[in-house]
Amino acid sequence: MVYETLKPEDIEKRSMEIITSELGGRTWPEPKFSIIKRCIHTSADFDYADNLIFSENAELIGIEAIRKGATIVTDTKMAASGINRNRLESYGGSVRCFISDEDVITEAKSRNCTRATVSMERAAAIKGPLIVACGNAPTALIALYDLVKTGKIRPDLIIGVPVGFVNVVESKEMITELGVPYIVARGRKGGSNIAAAICNAMIYYK
Repeated sequence: MVYETLKPEDIEKRSMEIITSELGGRTWPEPKFSIIKRCIHTSADFDYADNLIFSENAELIGIEAIRKGATIVTDTKMAASGINRNRLESYGGSVRCFISDEDVITEAKSRNCTRATVSMERAAAIKGPLIVACGNAPTALIALYDLVKTGKIRPDLIIGVPVGFVNVVESKEMITELGVPYIVARGRKGGSNIAAAICNAMIYYK
């Protein structure tokens, strides 16, 4: 078997070349193309070329929010850990995840609801540019839907890419009906790694 010998710094570049080649000439306007390629790079799943949907100018709105010092709220610590904090902080932004906070755990138990639901309510108190990135919990998207509808939160961008089976497809579709800018992975696919990949694609974009 013949394999390529590459310097570590060249591996990602070569991966992106392979992805571009295997897309067979399909392209999208930038920075949408960069987001799609990074999701494929993260997952080795070319379905993201078709199941990622963007509201009008969502990717540009997200980049603008980041450059204005956005807070990115995630529904999992895994998604938060995958986001390039140093680059985000260079714009004055930060990453927040409330899912393991003791008060969130206590309140979720007392209300018999998910921690993701309470976490989204915590996000509503954040001032300034806000991106909410959900890669795991459809209940986070459902809570966001209710919070937006009642005027309690208005994120600059919602990234809705939870993975799974129960209420996953439905919660994503709900987000597309809100009138808030969104990037959504239609269907069952997604994950915390995909949520982080979308954030990083916007953070890295020049």
